[in-house]
Amino acid sequence: SDRLSGSNFLLIKCTPWLLILSGTVQWVKDGLLLGPDRTLPGFPRYSMVGNEKKGEYHLQIENVALEDDAPYECQAGPSESSQPIVSHSIWINVMIPPSSPIIEVETEEPWVAGQEYIVTCTAPDAKPAAEVTLFKGSDVTRGLPPTILPRSRFTAQSWDNGREVVCWAKNPVLAQPLETSLVMNVYFPSQPPVLQGLEKDEVTAGTTLKLVCTSHGGNPLATLHWTKNGEVVSTSWEVDKLSQKASSILIMPVKPEDNQAVLCCESVNQVSRRPFVLSRTLTVLFEPAKINVLGSFEAVEGKEVNLCCYTTSSNPPVHIRWWLGSRELNQTVVTYNEGEHGGKVTMSNLTHTVFREENDLPLTCEAFNNGTRYSKTKTSPLQVFYPPQKVWIDGPPKGVPLRAGATVRLVCFSAGGNKIGRITWLKDGKSVWDVQKPVVSEKGVSRELILVLQPSDNMATYRCDATNEAKKVRSAQTKLHVQFPAISVKIVPKEKEVRRGQTLIMECIAGSSNPKTNISWSLGTEKLKGVDQAPKKAEYGGVSVRSNLSLQLSSQHNGVRVICQAYSDLLSEGASTFYTLNVLYPPEFSPDQPEGVQAVEDDVVHLPLMVSANPDDVTCVWIFQGEELVKERDPRYHWRDGLEIWNVTRKDAGKYNIRCENAEGEERTAVTLDVQYAPSVRIETDPVYVDLGQTADLVCKADANPVSSGMFSWERVGEDEDEDPGSQTEDENISWLTIPEVTRSHSGRYKCTVDNGIAPAASTEVQLIVRFKPELQKGPHWSKVASRGDGSSIAQVVCQAEGIPKVEFSWTKNGIKIDFNNPRYSEKMVKEGWVHTSTLTIVNVSAALDYAIFTCIARNTLGEDRLDIQLLSTNHPDPPSDLRLASVTHHTVTLQWNAGFDGGLQQKFRIRWVPASTSFLYVDVFPPMATSFTVDGLSPKTTYNFSVNAINSMGESEYADNNAVLTVTTKGSFIAGTYPLRMPLHWAITLAAAGGLLLVLNASGCFLALRWKRRRSLSGTCKSSVSAESNRYEGREPVNVAARRTLLVDSASEPESTTYESYGDEGSQHYYFPTGHYHPSLYPHPEGAERHGKENIERSSLKANCM
Repeated sequence: SDRLSGSNFLLIKCTPWLLILSGTVQWVKDGLLLGPDRTLPGFPRYSMVGNEKKGEYHLQIENVALEDDAPYECQAGPSESSQPIVSHSIWINVMIPPSSPIIEVETEEPWVAGQEYIVTCTAPDAKPAAEVTLFKGSDVTRGLPPTILPRSRFTAQSWDNGREVVCWAKNPVLAQPLETSLVMNVYFPSQPPVLQGLEKDEVTAGTTLKLVCTSHGGNPLATLHWTKNGEVVSTSWEVDKLSQKASSILIMPVKPEDNQAVLCCESVNQVSRRPFVLSRTLTVLFEPAKINVLGSFEAVEGKEVNLCCYTTSSNPPVHIRWWLGSRELNQTVVTYNEGEHGGKVTMSNLTHTVFREENDLPLTCEAFNNGTRYSKTKTSPLQVFYPPQKVWIDGPPKGVPLRAGATVRLVCFSAGGNKIGRITWLKDGKSVWDVQKPVVSEKGVSRELILVLQPSDNMATYRCDATNEAKKVRSAQTKLHVQFPAISVKIVPKEKEVRRGQTLIMECIAGSSNPKTNISWSLGTEKLKGVDQAPKKAEYGGVSVRSNLSLQLSSQHNGVRVICQAYSDLLSEGASTFYTLNVLYPPEFSPDQPEGVQAVEDDVVHLPLMVSANPDDVTCVWIFQGEELVKERDPRYHWRDGLEIWNVTRKDAGKYNIRCENAEGEERTAVTLDVQYAPSVRIETDPVYVDLGQTADLVCKADANPVSSGMFSWERVGEDEDEDPGSQTEDENISWLTIPEVTRSHSGRYKCTVDNGIAPAASTEVQLIVRFKPELQKGPHWSKVASRGDGSSIAQVVCQAEGIPKVEFSWTKNGIKIDFNNPRYSEKMVKEGWVHTSTLTIVNVSAALDYAIFTCIARNTLGEDRLDIQLLSTNHPDPPSDLRLASVTHHTVTLQWNAGFDGGLQQKFRIRWVPASTSFLYVDVFPPMATSFTVDGLSPKTTYNFSVNAINSMGESEYADNNAVLTVTTKGSFIAGTYPLRMPLHWAITLAAAGGLLLVLNASGCFLALRWKRRRSLSGTCKSSVSAESNRYEGREPVNVAARRTLLVDSASEPESTTYESYGDEGSQHYYFPTGHYHPSLYPHPEGAERHGKENIERSSLKANCM
């Protein structure tokens, strides 16, 4: 048995003797054969090593692991000459060192001194199991033996804080034991605090204390806070872990209220059973904050002053003494009482009799403390009062009459006394407040009274009183004589309540006047005569007069003023009053109350209500269409001096009855509302049908207010405004448009517009439909249809008719009705308005069966129409017709024509023209299907003959109108600068370059052509070929497909000739044939013998042959 520990390599030797006699050799691990292959597949760390020839089958194990711990055998298998051989077992015991020891404590919280804790140490993954030793480092330091146990109970002590718990683990594999440790964190209380900075308990107010409270030791270090009389004043502290102490500094200004205050410093940490408290009681020395004096420093001569002087609290208490000037007063009583903050309050009472000579001397209260050298005073001057010596008045002389309203000045003077006298004015013993401010001088004081004389001043006594704090009054007085008009005028009615028709008696009473006044009456501008009564004595020494007036009342008197005036001839002055008549009467409507009101729809209308009544508490009821109007009925109603209707409508028009009543009765009236509104219009019948040639009546009916003559107007929709659509008549709100003998051109929409002057105008439209029998479209395009009769083509025969009412179609072929059950024939009808189109489709067209006359019959209730349509083979087109002049200028001619039958193929048109004694010119019309064209580049004031024909792929037609020509003469010379620019400069340059290139190519071609002709013919002469039958070209080969216009030279001897001429030999086939749809526009360049002579003619004919 081998013990292995930490080995990376193991070799087990096996050398079977008698190897030659042995069979296969292999190793067995714990009963598992590892295989005869020396590499031992499946076991990457195992292999057989050694010299196989020598019989060495050693087992080598690399990176020995715990899984290799097992018994191993070496076996040799049987052979022909030997039995199997099995070695004895060898046991490999693999030892493993322990992992690092792990210390576990039953709690993660810090330890508390004096408590017991269980500590466990484990060393896993060891073989054999490790021996664990657990101990506290402090115990070893103190000489205690370690505990050889994996689990121990430790009692935490304060000195253990910061020390280690150590664990050793070892087994036979290790030469030295493994060690791990855990630092102990042990909480324990701090020491009681100590105080620095307060050597004695007595402190002076106004100083600042700096106190330091320190606590040593403890884990954690202590927290500190300060309290004063149980209230926390500071919770800040700092710790010094190096010196293991906590300290807190308190900086406290000393105040008087801190006297006898208990100042405490408390320290505590998390494991303290209770806080450690250090307390000190302060004794604060402080002086009184201020001195107060109660009582008055003023007194009348010969009277006593009583004053009290006291201080605020102080520690220790102060003393008090009094001074008058430089003399100390001893008539005092001093007391001491408990004060704030544990101090004392000192109080001194003074009683002293004053004399005039002591006035303005300083009276002082002094508080002092000889021990502290404190002294503070409070001083005020002593005031001694004595009365004024003399008083008099300066005013108007006695007995002089004065007018009411005049201004009088009275001045009162006072001399002597202390203080200066206060002057008061009195009228008949009552104070007068409206006086001037007193004026002070060295000798005394004066005060002016400015009077605007009133009736009450007549014989009134004005007195002036002068006094001061000595309370003795000295006086002076005077009387005034005042003339005044009536002080009041009053009208007193005999009846409190009067109604219209009654007589009212009023009395006018004029108040006191001096001298007597006269009374007069007036009503507006009307003077009234009253009855005067005997005068009587009245107040202020005057007399009073009275007068009576009788008045017959009506409603117009209500609110009118009756004026009574009392006038004094001597004074040329009077007084008046009025009495407003209150005449009771039932509601009365104003003459200006309107009977009718006009308004425009959607506006705000106001129906005024002009009603008066007394009492004016009038209730008015508005009745419309038998119902009483209230705002709840319609929120558009608003009552504002009548009835206001918002967004008035035509339904609001009508008569509004108004009933107004008050306590005196009721009255009625009415207002008619006329709501004018913009018109609306409608058509009585739409559409209107009328037969051709009959009279059409279009009726338009309007709803409008006002309805005015000429408010209707008719017009044809889409036509010129000047066109008269017909005769118009109207009757109030109805208008007729009459169109006699209607034609198809009258069909369409007509607009009826109504404008009564209130925007917006209204309009509507009516459709007039003229009924007429069918009318088929006829002409060359409609009477022929071309199609190949090869039995595979499709032909469509179209018949189009206009008619109202609906048109029905029927078809015949050569007079026999077509059977549409035959699948070769089908019909489709399309209707667009009054245009009806019937299309007959023929499939597999046969020349023998279908080249026939097809008759289309269109009929409705008013009649019928028919059209014969010939179906024939495709051919050259028919000639155009009706060639006519559209317009002419100095250089252009615009032509129009009607197209003929196109032969069943797409056709186009060519215009031929010739000036007098010149060859023909030709131009192909573009676009090809156009039936109008403008020929330009003409000479002014020149006569031209124009013709037009048609061309399709099968040939061309004769010229229009039986080869007739249209003769046109252009206008005279144009004004300089007005000739239109037909070609931009860059186009002209481009065309010139292209023309030059074409000339070069053309010359080359001509040269080659001449050489070829000379080889074929010696003559080289050009013969003309003329076809007398028609104007068609003899040859059909296209030449010069790039050209849009070609010039051919005629003999110019026969202007009406329809023959084209060519120059060259008879075998030449180079004739003009129209190109397809070539778009670029080229202008004709005429060539002829008349212009260039014989040489040019030959050159032209040569060019024609070349082309």
